[in-house]
Amino acid sequence: SPRRGGAACPSAGQIRAVFLRFFEERHGHRRLPSAPVRPRGDPRLLFVNAGMNQFKPIFLGTVHPRSELAQHRRVVNSQKCVRAGGKHNDLEDVGRDTYHHTFFEMLGNWSFGDYFKEEACSMAWELLTEVYEIPRDRLYVTYFGGDPSLGLSADEECRDVWLRLGVPASHVLPFPLKDNFWEMGDTGPCGPCTEIHYDHVGGGRNAAALVNQGSPDVVEIWNLVFMQYNREVEGNLLPLPQHHVDTGMGLERLVTVLQNKRSNYDTDLFTPILDAIHKGCRAPRYQGLIGNADVGRVNMAYRVVADHVRTLCVCITDGIYPGFSGAELVLRRILRRAVRFCSEVLQAPPGLLASLVPTVVEVLGDAYPELTRNVNQIKDIINENEAAFLSSLERGRRIIERTVQQMEPSTNFPAEVAWSLYGSLGFPLDLIDLMLEEKGISLDSAAFNELALEDAKRKAGGPQAGQPGSTNTHLDVHSLAWLQGSKVPATDDSPKYAYTLGQHGHYEFSPCQATVLMLYRDQSLHKEVGAGQRCGVILDRTNFYAQQGGQDSDQGYMIRLGQQDVLFPVESVHLCGGYVIHEVTAVETLRAGDQVQLFVDEARRLACMTNHTATHLLNFALRHILGDSTEQRGSHVTAERLRFDFDTKDHVTVEQLQQVEQVVQDLIQKNEVVHMAEVPLTLARKVQGLRAVDEGYPDPVRIVSLGVPVENVLTCDSKAAMQTSVELCCGTHLLQTGSVEDLAIISERQLVKGISRVIAVTGGRAKEAREAGQCLAMEVDSVSLRMKQRITSIPEMQNLSKEVGQLTKVVASTAMPQWQRRELQTILKALQRTANTAVKKLELQQAEKVAQILLAKYCNQPVIIDTIPADSLSILMKVVNQLCDKSPGTSVLLLSPQASGEVLCACQVSKSCLPGFSAADWAVAVCTQMEGKAGGSPIVAKGSGNAKGMQGALTTALEFAQSKL
Repeated sequence: SPRRGGAACPSAGQIRAVFLRFFEERHGHRRLPSAPVRPRGDPRLLFVNAGMNQFKPIFLGTVHPRSELAQHRRVVNSQKCVRAGGKHNDLEDVGRDTYHHTFFEMLGNWSFGDYFKEEACSMAWELLTEVYEIPRDRLYVTYFGGDPSLGLSADEECRDVWLRLGVPASHVLPFPLKDNFWEMGDTGPCGPCTEIHYDHVGGGRNAAALVNQGSPDVVEIWNLVFMQYNREVEGNLLPLPQHHVDTGMGLERLVTVLQNKRSNYDTDLFTPILDAIHKGCRAPRYQGLIGNADVGRVNMAYRVVADHVRTLCVCITDGIYPGFSGAELVLRRILRRAVRFCSEVLQAPPGLLASLVPTVVEVLGDAYPELTRNVNQIKDIINENEAAFLSSLERGRRIIERTVQQMEPSTNFPAEVAWSLYGSLGFPLDLIDLMLEEKGISLDSAAFNELALEDAKRKAGGPQAGQPGSTNTHLDVHSLAWLQGSKVPATDDSPKYAYTLGQHGHYEFSPCQATVLMLYRDQSLHKEVGAGQRCGVILDRTNFYAQQGGQDSDQGYMIRLGQQDVLFPVESVHLCGGYVIHEVTAVETLRAGDQVQLFVDEARRLACMTNHTATHLLNFALRHILGDSTEQRGSHVTAERLRFDFDTKDHVTVEQLQQVEQVVQDLIQKNEVVHMAEVPLTLARKVQGLRAVDEGYPDPVRIVSLGVPVENVLTCDSKAAMQTSVELCCGTHLLQTGSVEDLAIISERQLVKGISRVIAVTGGRAKEAREAGQCLAMEVDSVSLRMKQRITSIPEMQNLSKEVGQLTKVVASTAMPQWQRRELQTILKALQRTANTAVKKLELQQAEKVAQILLAKYCNQPVIIDTIPADSLSILMKVVNQLCDKSPGTSVLLLSPQASGEVLCACQVSKSCLPGFSAADWAVAVCTQMEGKAGGSPIVAKGSGNAKGMQGALTTALEFAQSKL
């Protein structure tokens, strides 16, 4: 039992261990390991940001009944959490105060349909006051004070539990919905919560007035959520069939309390890291200062670096690396923010961030042993990214300095330069703004936003996409003739194939130096283009891949030799008549004869290479499974995905899609060498089994062969191309198939009869698609099992039907394996039919019962007018139909008041009363009386109105009927 404060303060490790043991040993909870911070199958989350994320299927009822997860009743764990980016974004607050973090640990205990408020509160109070020995007079508890607008009364049950536990009434405080009612999202499980707050000051004072007021002296340490309602799509709350408890207590705050500190950064979760930072930098020792007292933001920098390096270690270990989209992009920003504080504020040499990794592992490794297995990998990734950013940072600073010197006084910083920094060097916009702010200059935001909009349009490929650039990248016939007549040589683009596979599986791209031959703008050739203008640059050689063969062009930038701080962003690359035209925005005057160095966006190129090689694997697999008559009709390779169109006689079946994926998987597992060579076109054409599309190929032509050297393929009697993928292709490819990692076909449809299109993703995207598919399969399985149960309640069956409908939409729109989507859609279609039939059957049964009662009540009278309870207009109409079927001479009008204040109306007129008596006129007269509307035919009609006019409507109904009979 660790005791609070004093000389023998418990360590963070002891505090964590005591929490876990308390619930495991004393209260029978099952201890689970932390889930990785990469969310599993939840595309709405960037990171796992709460302990409950992994238990969502239980709360939502989507958990597979036979899964391990479904067996849990009482669970305890310490969950790694990251809150940066998305809804929960603490990134910009980190460092400014002493309690915000991007990474934190959430201690939690859960009950899934087992114990509820009494036990949850009792356990929490026992742990805090008896085990951790926190003084009771420093603790305050809050409970939900109710919400009349939702029809929710105060959670007096929870309040009374606390009072029975001995908490003084003055320390038990009610709070409204925003403070003490927890919701998972717009819909789904929710409920009241009770929070435990700690007063750091104490001394016998009453701090009730400071609870939930944002005071640093009185902080929330534990939140106990009681999931007892479900928020429906319509917004109303229905009780959950099973009650759950979900609690969360931030370890950092708890340790602060138990170690008698006022700042999380003063605890032993952070002090070893802060000491390591001090040893590695030139800044004074950390003092815990904030705000204006923190001169030069040194203390803020300590906090930023300490927090961010923890996040980097945890994320990289769990497979999230700094990158260019989603969680990877957020992590890249975290790393760059830490690097900037290291270099600029702490004046630390490069490598400080990575040098902190062993210390972080020492602090967290016992709790999360996976960290200890990845120390060198974490350090390498941090160092690589830091080196790249420091280089970009230095270059960016020089560009800003130089641009500012050349600017006229009182002018805005030019948008083209800022866009170059942002697009080519990956400079965060807030960093550009901050650097300019330090110089008292502002960015021309309107012009910058215009450039961003143009870029977004170009990427979206809309009607306007590329139009400004099309006049600069597609040489007109006269310009082509002039170039050829002037003996301007075609661009040598062979350097685009100059890359190797390094020792650690990284691709290394060779640099390329070139000379500007000519510039092209507004359909004419120029020897000079001024600053701010977009133009096409023709070079004597290039390592940029021009858009062709279905593969997207490279992007990147070029710099003039000897002028490292001027970047010319290359936005697209096109091939025209042997000349490679680089679409560039000139940030300074560009002239023919300029010597330039070219830098390809390597991450984008590698993604395109991966997807292009995967396209060849897919082409071979489709032919292998669907037959030799399967011919390619087109393809498109981007950094994000690949698209492949092909001839097919029939629809591709679920089994065939699975088989195609399996063939690709086998080729990836074999890690075949990708052989490439240029050969004479006539020789290439003779290869048996060669795959080629109907387009003009250059001579010599490039052959890409998987697993078989090109010279073997070319021998006279070789059948190699029949057993593997051999294609004519000018694209850039991986050197070994293993780098594809995985391929998932996420879409397959017929464009027209006989031509199908598949869309596939590779690597991490494929893995995410499979995880999403598995999660949805579990949800569908769960609904199927519930559908098999005997349900006699119409609302319950309607809710199940609605759930099937929503699940159908999610399955249709989620990126997942197409074979699995089709399987799930087939199941869901059958479930929807079953649910609709069941609802109709239940409604008919209910209608028959009510009709019998009304028939007995009115004994074959010519007119029946009455009010009855009915859940829907459909049921009300069925009651009317039943009455008229059983008593053909009777005309019937029924009203049904609803809880919402609406009144439903349904009527049917006996055929013997036609044409003088019209059901439509009858319903209109009645619903008009209730300020509503109605419509129908002379025989049947329906409508609705307002409850205020219901009595008058009944009178009108009778008078109308009497006047017609």
